[in-house]
Amino acid sequence: MKKKQKISLGCLSLLLSALLAASGFMVYRELSQRQKETEDFAELLELVQAGQPEAAVPDGPGYPAEEAGTEPARNKRKLAPLFAQNSECIGWLSLPSTGIDYPVMHTPQDPQKYLRKNFYGEYSSSGVPFLDSRCCLDSGNLILYGHNMKNGTMFGTLKNYVDEGYLKEHPVIEFETESGCAEYVIFAVAAVNKWDSWYRFIDAAGERDFEAEVEDIRGRSLHDTDVWPEYGQQILTLSTCYHAMENGRLLVIAVKRE
Repeated sequence: MKKKQKISLGCLSLLLSALLAASGFMVYRELSQRQKETEDFAELLELVQAGQPEAAVPDGPGYPAEEAGTEPARNKRKLAPLFAQNSECIGWLSLPSTGIDYPVMHTPQDPQKYLRKNFYGEYSSSGVPFLDSRCCLDSGNLILYGHNMKNGTMFGTLKNYVDEGYLKEHPVIEFETESGCAEYVIFAVAAVNKWDSWYRFIDAAGERDFEAEVEDIRGRSLHDTDVWPEYGQQILTLSTCYHAMENGRLLVIAVKRE
């Protein structure tokens, strides 16, 4: 009887050791993957920042003479190397001082391709921010999706916009494409569910429709702002999971600064 008990205890001990080893391996693998993802994005960021052009000064008829460097650069980043590596990359998203500084992908024929793939097309739990498949860069409302990662990467810091003070400190979103770097000023932060009507607002049917949509989302915003989009201005929406509510999504919505 005692021998059987010893065998049973020995088997149990081996089983527990195997489970601990497997758990340790899974944790190590996940940490290694996260570290690789961080390093990959850091390399991409370094790539787009390398060799940034000096601010160009226009010349010719109609332009006053100005000192070099007084005009802002049309592009803040060097995106051509990204486009060369992956033609599904359409630009770069940055929310200064928030940690959000990533390429943006667009795959209309495969809407959620980059939900679980990295920039190079390999499996990734973090994915890469991507533009809604129904949108194009000329759409009235550009909807970008990104994961709310626990370690704060991707769109993990968007939840900080629930705090009005954070919004006041970080009111501007930069979205740079081949056409140049555009700035968008945040006018609403809303907690919604994943079926919210805002996701169906891509292009306004007209001025009245635009104003109705904007008024509705401002009315549901967590904060009041003095920023009022006007018909014809482009809107940029960042969307991520919001765990404070079931099937929740957090929207950070901005209007293009003309």
